[in-house]
Amino acid sequence: MCCGASGPESERATITDVFSGPSPRSTLSPEPRRRARGILVAALLVAVVAAGAVGWFLWRPGGGASPRAAAPSPHGASATPTPSHGPTGHGAGHGAPGHTRLSGKIVVLDPGHNLRNRDHGAEIARRVDVGNARKECDTTGTATNDGYAEASFTLDVARRARALLRQEGVKVVFTQDGDRPYGPCVDERAALGNTAHADAAVSVHADGSAVGNRGFHVILPARVTAGKADTSAIVAPSRALGERLAGRFVAATGSAPSNYIGNGTGLDVRSDLGGLNLSKVPKVFIECGNMRDPKDAAQLTDPQWRQKTARGIAEGITDFLEH
Repeated sequence: MCCGASGPESERATITDVFSGPSPRSTLSPEPRRRARGILVAALLVAVVAAGAVGWFLWRPGGGASPRAAAPSPHGASATPTPSHGPTGHGAGHGAPGHTRLSGKIVVLDPGHNLRNRDHGAEIARRVDVGNARKECDTTGTATNDGYAEASFTLDVARRARALLRQEGVKVVFTQDGDRPYGPCVDERAALGNTAHADAAVSVHADGSAVGNRGFHVILPARVTAGKADTSAIVAPSRALGERLAGRFVAATGSAPSNYIGNGTGLDVRSDLGGLNLSKVPKVFIECGNMRDPKDAAQLTDPQWRQKTARGIAEGITDFLEH
């Protein structure tokens, strides 16, 4: 759960154009970028999860629904953080050092929170400047009712995604790898992505909402120009990253977009998150599910489902990098 998702400072914009990028496929073979709104003015996602399949329906102007089925990746069942297949479904040999189709690309993965934040209450309560406000350095995050911490989930998923991205030649930078006494603070998390000159940055989270609130959502940066925050240059590319990430996440996990945030789009826009406000590189947050809902919690605590989650994140990122 990222930093006051339900607090009074949060601001959200209604998303009316959903997943305007191409629909996910089971592999990441290159295709021409289709970002012109004229080609796909409004893409309406209808996720039909039945018998392990996800149905995608892209509504085009002047036409009916064009279904494209995309089943969750068969490789997502691996419970280990170093699966034998990369995001493209290539064999292990393609993950060798010689396979560098995305060589030179840099991705920052930000595992939300820190398991040891709970032992450093004073430090994480310190306020930092996020441009349009002063926010807590960090928070402890949420947990399932059985005590599985969000910080444990985010680090596990990020490590799995790192293994997949490295197989494609991507250089992966972590904001923390369980090696920090607390944090880092939200401003430092953003700065690490900026310093790395990342091509994309993704902050991994899980939400803590009411029972019955289910599904994932991707948080996009709003346009913020205040103090040291200026997201003007990253709003558009961050949206492109978020749309591809959301699409790939559905295809990999079979999870539906949030039923309580984003009006069913799986996308949310916020101006109160320091990790987004202070970023100079394309960046999004992903809330992978609701840890407080028993059904979502059963998925979030399942190592096999976390592997699918990592695959969806890795494929969303590589899809963005290739287009």
